[in-house]
Amino acid sequence: MTGFLAHSAFAQEADDPSGDKEAKLNTVLVLGSQIQGAKVSGALPVTVVSPDDIEATGAVSAEDLFRTVPSAGDITFNGTYLGGGNSNAARGDISTVSLRGLAQGNTLVLINGRRSVVHPTSQTDNQTPVFGYNVNAIPVQGLARVEVLKDGAAAIYGSDAVAGVVNNVMRSDFVGLDMNLQYGVAEGTNLDELTGDVLYGTDFDNGKGNISVYLGGTTRSSLLRSDQEYTSLSDMRPLTDDTNWAGVAWDNRSTSSPWGYFAPVDTSIGAISADGSTFTDAAGAFHIQAPQFGAGCLVPGSETCYGPGSTSSATYRDMRYDELATFDTLTMLPAVDRINFFSFANYDVSDSLNIYGELGIYTAETDAVIGAPASLGSGPIYIAADAYYNPLGPVGSANRIDGLSANVPAEGVPLRIASYRLTDVGTRDVNVKNDQYRFLVGAKGDAFGWNWDSALLYNEAKVKDSADGVDSRLFQEALNRTDASAYNPFCGGDPLNPSLPGASCNSQETIDSFMITQVRENKTTLSLADFKVSKPDLLSIWAGDIGIAGGLEFRRETYHDDRDPHQDGSLPYYDQITGDLVSDSSLMGHSPSPDVKGSRNVSSAYLELAVPLISEEMKIPLAKSIELQLAARYEDYSDVGSVSKPKVAASWDVIDGLRFRGSWSEGFKAPNLEVVNTPLLERVNGYPDYIQCEAADRQGRISDYSNCSTLSVTVASLRSGNSELEPEESESSSYGVVFEPQFLPEAFGHLTFTTDVWSIEQKNPIGLLNDSVALTYDYLLRLQGSSNPNVIRMDPTPQQVAEFAGTGLEPVGDVLNVIAKFTNQSPLKVQGIDYGAFWDVKVGPGELSLNVNATYLDTYYQSPTEEAAAIQAALDDGTLNSYVTVTGGGSLIKEGGRPEWKYSMSASYEWANWKVGAFSQYTGDVYSTSVSSTDYGPWPIEDQTTWNFYGQYTVENDGFTNGTAIRVGVRNAFNEDPPLADTYGYLSSLYQPLPRYWYVNVKKSF
Repeated sequence: MTGFLAHSAFAQEADDPSGDKEAKLNTVLVLGSQIQGAKVSGALPVTVVSPDDIEATGAVSAEDLFRTVPSAGDITFNGTYLGGGNSNAARGDISTVSLRGLAQGNTLVLINGRRSVVHPTSQTDNQTPVFGYNVNAIPVQGLARVEVLKDGAAAIYGSDAVAGVVNNVMRSDFVGLDMNLQYGVAEGTNLDELTGDVLYGTDFDNGKGNISVYLGGTTRSSLLRSDQEYTSLSDMRPLTDDTNWAGVAWDNRSTSSPWGYFAPVDTSIGAISADGSTFTDAAGAFHIQAPQFGAGCLVPGSETCYGPGSTSSATYRDMRYDELATFDTLTMLPAVDRINFFSFANYDVSDSLNIYGELGIYTAETDAVIGAPASLGSGPIYIAADAYYNPLGPVGSANRIDGLSANVPAEGVPLRIASYRLTDVGTRDVNVKNDQYRFLVGAKGDAFGWNWDSALLYNEAKVKDSADGVDSRLFQEALNRTDASAYNPFCGGDPLNPSLPGASCNSQETIDSFMITQVRENKTTLSLADFKVSKPDLLSIWAGDIGIAGGLEFRRETYHDDRDPHQDGSLPYYDQITGDLVSDSSLMGHSPSPDVKGSRNVSSAYLELAVPLISEEMKIPLAKSIELQLAARYEDYSDVGSVSKPKVAASWDVIDGLRFRGSWSEGFKAPNLEVVNTPLLERVNGYPDYIQCEAADRQGRISDYSNCSTLSVTVASLRSGNSELEPEESESSSYGVVFEPQFLPEAFGHLTFTTDVWSIEQKNPIGLLNDSVALTYDYLLRLQGSSNPNVIRMDPTPQQVAEFAGTGLEPVGDVLNVIAKFTNQSPLKVQGIDYGAFWDVKVGPGELSLNVNATYLDTYYQSPTEEAAAIQAALDDGTLNSYVTVTGGGSLIKEGGRPEWKYSMSASYEWANWKVGAFSQYTGDVYSTSVSSTDYGPWPIEDQTTWNFYGQYTVENDGFTNGTAIRVGVRNAFNEDPPLADTYGYLSSLYQPLPRYWYVNVKKSF
């Protein structure tokens, strides 16, 4: 990222370099201070990105741009998230920015200096819902600049400005017509991209007023999972066979497959046999299997084979479902159509009064393709005893197995589908529509020597997420028909290719009878009114003028999550056999999610002072100037109380070209409306149940924990909101130096170095005890003779009792629920160092510009919860198996998306009509705990360096093409694949799955 404000670190005090009207208007206020014309902002570490800098990155969207910022953390909200058909988290045209790697919502995003509404769909961070600002709603080509304040600023801007502030300054007060067209293609893939935009502006009433209008659009085709090898494999073992981490952990094929797993509703029935041959486990459970996986073809002339229990053991690994080999049209990045509109108007009513307004509209639609649906353990489907295809049906029924043991009654046995994937449904479509509207009217001017500014803002964001789904009620109806039109789940997969589905034995009419379109609609709004005053020369003291700013702000925030009726409890799923409630959700594969609605009113006031302590005129040795910033803000929330926070910042210019700067502040982040207002919520995920692994290990059924069949069991977590939550509080500090050597000859050009050491401590971040930690803690307590009361289990089945026999452990049943509540938790501390180097010099016939920015993450320490600390102690003393991992505490450096080092470098050379440039980005190595080795630890995700290049020629002639700029560029020029990681094949929060990307850009100004 280039163009650091300290690139002329002392130039904030200088006149605007371009001299045009637009620049003069936009440099009145610099991010980090509300005092117009104040010089104190030199104390703050601010990065400024210009349009030239954006062009150097080749960015088409704001996601492309903010991924190049070294101080930004991983991007957990991104377009690759499709949820496996689950709309529980944000998906579509969404990307966020989070400075310092803190959770989303700790970086405040502004547009033209005022707040933006948060994206209406949350994502989870450590299982806790967090909200972010959708930066894709900001048109990259319509930006005059982006200002990034890498410092806590809650005392100036209020809630969310814990890690810093990103201010997006739109092009305004423009005169003329700019047109831009760009086409790009990702080499060797399905993805191509066309972007066009127009900026038009004109003055009116003899220059008293101006209206500027920007319109931009992007259309992009999808990137497919099958486009590149590393994203096309469910079973990734071939990619890691020559490493120390080779093994089954890389096999991401699913145990939920067309080879269904079924169990009697009454597990006390015991083992079932046919003609004296037992084909179930001790609880009567069985699965369908391919013949080569064991004897069991029970009916003469039938191709259906049966085996005992589930298919989760190593014996049946090659019967796991390979979704990526089944469907070659699955989406890695969705197709998107995006339109951005932004208009700015202002009018000078008099020399001391200006009225202005903004209108912003963003709309985007994405289309993606996902795989076949599967049943959910917490919402099982029941098959009636007399269902047409029930193999344990009544005597005389068409599909009853011959010679069943006497424990199978003549009227048949009702079954429960424990695991099954409806592969004959085929792929499903996901369509997400995002809309944002921003309306602002304001007035500003001066009176009695004071500058004032006041505005009314309304900002609204909406998401409509639609996807193909299965109605569990209608599916059960289809299952339990008593004729051949019933749905048959006992077909199995392809015996010759067991990881693939076989030919469907169900008609399309039967399948269509239970398919629906699921719809989730979310909306957030922000209404804001403010009044601000400032005066750069309130009074004069020995070192100059004291500046002051103050203001009042009132805002109302609303949030509404309107779930599909099949999921929010409106259409619950009742077992049609017994009439009992099975689940509040009748949407297959989705746990119940009630509608959530909340709102709050916020009143705030702030005061800021800029105090010069030493000035150049005082001629004090080694103290050219010292300036101080003092600020405080008070905010009162209608739902979570009030908070007030201070800030102190200072800059010390020792001599010309040498400045020391530092700041200290306290910050806060209000609990979001979802964690405050959510009623009881169920979420289902897969986690290891180590106590069952321990039993298998003690019985000698597995060689080590990596072969345990319960490393990913279905866990239904019951989570609830908390109206007693307190705002998250933080303490931030930074200190650094800016050095611009004045002794260099003019031929060496202009050189700047910056270094800033920073630290943030969040004292009570909001979260809940991770389900994985809760289960591992249950494992530890059961070894000690007790259990975790927040882990609710079913009674053990006869099979499970047998699996614990002789181990010295009390038998356990499957996990039914984990109870959790959002609370303020243990502190988090993050600290590091930012570096910058910037050089402009004349070389030969042209100008060379070189810029480097780097961030070193020194500390990312999450104080462990009591449970996590106990688990770690048990690992250290050998009580727990060393294969066990613990999350939720300790040093998190390099874990997931937190590399120690990130840097970017850009260089450009411009002469005559030509301009060439390069951009490089380095991301340090991290590790993934989803793959781990007892001897070598977690999987290392390697570091990576990528390069972008471009060349540009500007036409000069007397014709229509005069001034036309033609640019040819390439991103990821050396075609580097992102480092290999589990699940997607790469780490989507740090990297994009794009190969070499070529683009051509044509720009014309009139």
